[in-house]
Amino acid sequence: MGLFRNDPQRVRIETRDVELTATRAPWSLWADGFGKLGIRAIQIIVVVAVAAGIIFAIQQLTLVTIPLVIALILACAFTPVMSWMRRRGVPSVLATIITLLAIVIILGLLGWLIVWAVRDQWDDLYTQAEDGFQHLLAWVQTLPFDFLQPEQIDEWIGQLTDFVTSAQFGSGAIAGVSAVANFVTGFVLMVTILFFFLKDGPQMWEFLLRPFRGENYRRARRIGDKTVSTLGSYVRGTATVAAVDAIGILIGLLILQVPLAIPLAVLVFLLAFIPIVGATVAGILAALVALVANGWVNALFVVGVVVLVNQLEGNFLQPFLMGRSMKLHAFVILVALTVGTVLGGIVGAVLAVPIAAAIWGVIQVWDGPDTPARWARAKAPVEAG
Repeated sequence: MGLFRNDPQRVRIETRDVELTATRAPWSLWADGFGKLGIRAIQIIVVVAVAAGIIFAIQQLTLVTIPLVIALILACAFTPVMSWMRRRGVPSVLATIITLLAIVIILGLLGWLIVWAVRDQWDDLYTQAEDGFQHLLAWVQTLPFDFLQPEQIDEWIGQLTDFVTSAQFGSGAIAGVSAVANFVTGFVLMVTILFFFLKDGPQMWEFLLRPFRGENYRRARRIGDKTVSTLGSYVRGTATVAAVDAIGILIGLLILQVPLAIPLAVLVFLLAFIPIVGATVAGILAALVALVANGWVNALFVVGVVVLVNQLEGNFLQPFLMGRSMKLHAFVILVALTVGTVLGGIVGAVLAVPIAAAIWGVIQVWDGPDTPARWARAKAPVEAG
């Protein structure tokens, strides 16, 4: 037997038998290129399924998730105020109550201003809208091609009238009452959650960080600090920019004697929280009102005022208040707005951009205070030759 112990031919035979046995094993199918592709596909399916489940749960629990997110963003925005009062010896409960009352008063005054502006000039707004619609129809009929036929317009108006007088519209009105009840419930829940975020936010975050150790703990701390600073800076900067936009456009509308100047200015302030799309919609509405009330020349001046204010905001005010590092690409903003609108409607459109900015901020500190994640780092330029 010892004669065959070191026989090279026998060693080759045994090695071949082992390789054949390994290749016949079921798991060997996953070792080639198609196997790796299959593993990646399964991983992607699992990630997509988990994300879809999370999104479905959020959509089913919007009465809880939306107040929770809004409270988190407001708490981040007012974190400097809470820190300033705590450094000066103000008790945490008293500082929380003062800050919370300030937030509720600001939101209440804004809501009252909107209701007052719309209610006080609702008849004029309705008349202007109706006149604008009639002007639009008259202009369409003067076009050299048959874009819309009068019979088709009458059919659309009839369908709209039938819908308003139908039971479906009545059920929609009942749903509107339910929406008001949900809004009140969500607002109370948001105020309650905001109270605890303002009072015990740092302690809550420390509790969530208890399972982490070493570098994972330091990374989690960076993520939390960056999220708070990004959301807070975004909200404070956007609110300031929106106020400046509203005041600038209000002054322009008053100088040009455009009716409904105050409601339009309030609308400009609100729509400023929806980047790109909001400013465009506000400018179009202001120009339409000026067109119907004062004519083409006045409408062009209104467009000029809106463009001038938006340019000053985008090139000077916004970079100064929010910083270039928080400025997302327009494509990213549009994608975030689309996803947010599909998932959460108007509220989703408002929250989509600050959440996207916070995610990008987290990526920027993933591997260090000033070190982005490896895949997000800029590549060094390649020298020719």
